[in-house]
Amino acid sequence: MHTQKVLAVDIGGTKIHMGVFHQGRIVEEMKLATAAHAPRKKIINSIIMGIEQLMEPEIAGIGIGIPGLVDEEQGIVYDITNIPSWKEVPLKKILEDYFKKPVYLTNDANTFILGEKMFGRAKGCKNVVGITLGTGFGVGIIIDEALYSGTLSSAGEFGSIQYLDQTIEAYCSGKFFLDKFGISGAEVHSMAQQGDRHALEILKQLGHHIGEAIKLILYALSPEAVFLGGSVSACYPYFKEAMEESVQTFPFKRVLDRLVIACSKVDNAALLGAAALFEIKHKNIIPLQEILK
Repeated sequence: MHTQKVLAVDIGGTKIHMGVFHQGRIVEEMKLATAAHAPRKKIINSIIMGIEQLMEPEIAGIGIGIPGLVDEEQGIVYDITNIPSWKEVPLKKILEDYFKKPVYLTNDANTFILGEKMFGRAKGCKNVVGITLGTGFGVGIIIDEALYSGTLSSAGEFGSIQYLDQTIEAYCSGKFFLDKFGISGAEVHSMAQQGDRHALEILKQLGHHIGEAIKLILYALSPEAVFLGGSVSACYPYFKEAMEESVQTFPFKRVLDRLVIACSKVDNAALLGAAALFEIKHKNIIPLQEILK
């Protein structure tokens, strides 16, 4: 498998990452800033212009991860929190009409865990969860070797669960730094690397909240492993201990004894997963189990 070229796209709240997937790796890539508060048409045109720069005749099609609700069959994107103008966007049809190539979409947390499942430590896991810690908090789920998306690709929206005075996402994503402390995640990370006590305390608090979120996921899904990705995961060495302390209060110790929690080491996991999505979905001829062989 992986002999065809696929154009993979990861749409985020702050950037759009694109790449050409061929023979098991990303061979060419580019990043664009996401004009998150721009009109719908402007954002769509930016995506089209970016794809045009990477498009080649040999590319079989396009796989895309979206940070929001997705009707995977129709390819319609709904209600993206971090891109307010995207209330209902028939992105599959728009891109297929323009490029004359098949297009498949899913939630971006799904593409992350697909990438980890294909190319990372999740290869040997039957039931596994991926958490994307970035502009938002996303959860991708694989159950019995198969991606589980749920209705409108909304399975795993743990970030919207009420937590303390807000939601899990408010305390377990980049929003935590900005909303609670008025500082960016990149600044906190840089300060922590220099041993700044305030930054280290902020990351300790973050770790506690992430640990609480993981416990909720354990109650609901009880996966063998949880892999963390996204920009905030760069702070993992500084929040790991507090996260683990929180997780250890989970009451089922035998589950904890078998649980792996780790930071993803797969470069471009979301792009790799978007390419895998295309291979899985296109003509429904390649099940995930076959791709993993």
